[in-house]
Amino acid sequence: MQDNKLFVQGDAPSEDAKNRVWDQIKLVNPNWQSELTADIRVASQQQASNGVRSSTAGRTYTVKPGDTLSKIAKEMYGNPNQYQKIFDANRDQLRDPNQIRPGQQLKIPA
Repeated sequence: MQDNKLFVQGDAPSEDAKNRVWDQIKLVNPNWQSELTADIRVASQQQASNGVRSSTAGRTYTVKPGDTLSKIAKEMYGNPNQYQKIFDANRDQLRDPNQIRPGQQLKIPA
């Protein structure tokens, strides 16, 4: 509790996840501001549970069903238009940015 309000603080793995948390808060009560204070940030490193691993060689992402390079770029960089950056880093295994497969390990450049 903080100032007679429920105080929630945490890190989200991406901007999209952060926005989904806020969407759920707003669904619970349209007047949420009078009952709740929230401090939700985007984590500086993606969590392994989202298929992202960090190493000295950089990050990798395990493609899940339904993923596209644009979707991955939005999660990793906050901008789906950055998909080309991921494609370029993975030209050794990708010939077409529209053809990725679940289970592929993609390099995610900084």
